[in-house]
This record gives sequence, C-alpha cells and structure tokens, in this order.
Amino acid sequence: MKQNKLHTPEGVRDLLPEECAVKLEVQKRIETVFHRYGFYTVETPTFEYYEVFANEWGSIQPKYMYKFFDREGSILTLRADMTPPIARMAAATYTQKQMPLRLCYFGNTFRYNEKYQGKLREFTQAGVELIGVNSNDADAEVIALAVNSLLIAGITEFQIDIGQVDFFIGIIEEAGLTDQEGELLQELIDNKDYIGLEEAVEEMDIDGTLKELILDLPKLFGSMEVLQKARAKTENHKAINALEKLQNVYEILCAYGVEKYISFDLGMVTRLNYYTGIIFRGYTYGTGVSIVDGGRYDGLLGEFGQKQPAVGFAIMLNELIGAMERQQIPILSWSVDTLLVFTKNSLKQALSCGDILRSEGMYVENSLLGEDLNLNISYAEEKGIGGIVFFEDQERVKLINTVTRETIETTVNELLKQASKEDEPCGI
Repeated sequence: MKQNKLHTPEGVRDLLPEECAVKLEVQKRIETVFHRYGFYTVETPTFEYYEVFANEWGSIQPKYMYKFFDREGSILTLRADMTPPIARMAAATYTQKQMPLRLCYFGNTFRYNEKYQGKLREFTQAGVELIGVNSNDADAEVIALAVNSLLIAGITEFQIDIGQVDFFIGIIEEAGLTDQEGELLQELIDNKDYIGLEEAVEEMDIDGTLKELILDLPKLFGSMEVLQKARAKTENHKAINALEKLQNVYEILCAYGVEKYISFDLGMVTRLNYYTGIIFRGYTYGTGVSIVDGGRYDGLLGEFGQKQPAVGFAIMLNELIGAMERQQIPILSWSVDTLLVFTKNSLKQALSCGDILRSEGMYVENSLLGEDLNLNISYAEEKGIGGIVFFEDQERVKLINTVTRETIETTVNELLKQASKEDEPCGI
C-alpha cells in the first residue's frame, strides 16, 4: 500500500499550477462564446443512478462505467457522459419552460478503458445542449457554435466532418438487410475495413448500384460533391431526405461564414442507437482522436418522461489543449506579476497598498521571505515574477524590474497614482 502513496491510479493525473492556469483560460474563452450565443451554464452531480446511463439510448456501454453501491443498495455510477444527466435535469425541471432550452456545461467524465494505451479515464468536457427544436437552423447553429468555440480557444487548423444517421439507415432499408446485417456493415464502415466490407457485401443479396454505394461509404467524404455522388445512387426517400438536410444545413453554415471548416463524411455511422439525425466530429493536427463530438439525439429525453428533440456537442478539453501544445499555439494565462516586499515598519501600509493594486487588476504575491532583497529577487526570478515593490517605510518605495534589475525610487502616493493609470506590473 505504501508504494501507491506517491502515485495516481492508471488513467488519471495531477494538473500542476501552469497546466491548471492554461486549462482554466481555455475554458473561460469557450464559456464566453457559449454565453454569447445564449446558453446558460448548469452543473450535474459527479455520480448518478446507474439507470440514467443504462437505457435504450445509452451512449456508453456498462462495462466502461465506474459503478458502486450506496447504503441502500442502489447502483450508482460516476458520470460517464455529460448529455444523459443534462437530459434528466431538463426533463425533471423544465416541463413548463418555453422552448428552446439552451444549456451548457463544463465537467469531468469517467470511463474505464479496457485497453488503456495512454488514454485518460478522467477527462473534461465542455459542451452545449439545444433542447426543444428540431430544425436545420438549430443543427447549423450548434455546429457554428462548435467552430467558433474552437476558434476562440486559439486553434485555427481544424475540420468539422458532418454525417447523417438517416442516410445509412435509408440505404440499409433500401437494400432489404436485417438489423444484424446492418450492424455488421456499420462496424466495418466505421473501422474503414475495406476488405472486410467487400467480403460482407458480396455475401448479401444487394442490387448492383446500391452495392457500389455501400462499398463507397467509407470513401464518401469531402465537399458538396460527395452529396451529389451519393444522391445519384439511391432512390430511398429517407436517404434522399437526409442528403437534402445536409445540404440545407451547409447553406446556413455558409451564412454563418464558417464553411471553410466544414466537410462531409457519409461513412460516419457510429452510435446509431444514440444519434437520430445529423452527426458531426471535429479534428485537428496533433491528436489521433476527435476533439469535438456532437449530433442530434431526439429520443433521449423521452427516456426521462419528456419527449423533446435535442442537438448538442462536447469539446474534449484535454485533447484540445494537448493538440494546441503540440501545434505550439501559445495560451496566455494569468500569472503573478508583482512581489510585495516590506519591512516590519511598513507592514500595514504595504498590505493596504497590495489590495489596492489587486483591485486595479494586478496579480500581487506577498513575500514571506523577509526584507532580504537579494533573496526576494532570486525567488521572483525563479517564479517568473517580473516586478518587486519594496516598501522601505511608510512613504518610500522601490520598484525593481527583476529582468533588467532596473530600480526606481518613488513614493506610495506616486505608486498608487501610476497604478490607477496603467495595468502593467510595478517596476516593468
């Protein structure tokens, strides 16, 4: 047991001060966009009853959940996905609320990955849920919001791939395949298993043109031409309607001015039990997985007694920040800019002035190392603190730039007067 005292369990990790500052800065930027689009922040419990996640529309398999019992014997689980708790809360709380309902969240989720391979088992998601409206406008708004959230976070090289669940379902219906056959094709297409897909299709009785379309599904990604190519190979009403919806959503996204970040992927067929219409993922350089997952899930709220359409997305903050670091995108966050040093005689004056400087927007740390200036300068240099304010007595103050070692002598009154004019650290 003693060997575990200095270690974290597999799949979780500590965040040091610098990492936390970066994470909070990115989160703050994204939350600003959420709020400006009219989404209100909510919080749900870290653990829920097992039934919240284990239902017909469950997005996470039970084997990937962290489950435990309470004293009454009820099965509880750590939050494995953010959307089902939001759906539960919305169904229980907003029964008389005028729709649409716009909610956003930031929270940690927990999933037990059987094959760890460096994946986190506790990770942070930031996302939105737009509840109560089923329209192309709603779908486009959520996708545009995802794009603008990534942009304000600081990333510029990314792509949002859009698919449509009903297109694949329509193709399976037109081919007259069973649910079992459809699930097999779904898995092969999602894994881009071209050889396995070809072998499976050859064993099924499928019309020639439709067979060609199914074999092409893993390769049907790109611009609007993808939709036109798919349209020429199907007569199924559901599939055609799905393609038309994609085209309509794209036209609205063009009005938002985000079309450069949009592409289509008709081979996006995962989690068909969860999504009911449009589905999308965001990708960028420096990570092998998606940084955004979203789509329409019109059946989920019905599991909680209030049938409402809904669409949303989640940004994987850990993956996003990791990609930004690998792309060497600077993320400027707060840091202490001033070290407050004082003598015993200037204690009261220094502490009072320190609070005034903080109220002016400065980040001021009180020195706990005494009056030795060399010791304080050495400490400030190690911590990356650019300026020292040294109160020699009740009136005299020294401003020391720890980078250039320039020293300016001034008075308390002049210091406060200057601080009220500028937001720069003292001594810089």
